[in-house]
Amino acid sequence: MSYEVRYTDAALTDLRRLMDFIDELDATLADRALDAIVRASALLESFPFTCRKASPDNPFLRELVVSFGATGYVALFDITGNRVTIVALRHQREDDFLY
Repeated sequence: MSYEVRYTDAALTDLRRLMDFIDELDATLADRALDAIVRASALLESFPFTCRKASPDNPFLRELVVSFGATGYVALFDITGNRVTIVALRHQREDDFLY
């Protein structure tokens, strides 16, 4: 089965915030970070259920861990039918998502 991957407005805001932060340090690094997130998100088109559950009460709410250097990013997403919706993004060192 193939899944359509999309981002909510809130997730796009998170992505811009993360990229703006790293861009202030190094624009090339920001490009590489964005590329890592996009490439990792492509996994969700085929295998969203391989990602860890974000909540024991909801098997369709999951987290994709995106490795980048010594840390990385986490994408919170929801699976509905054949659609994967990325609802939030954060750096691994930021506070956890609130479900």
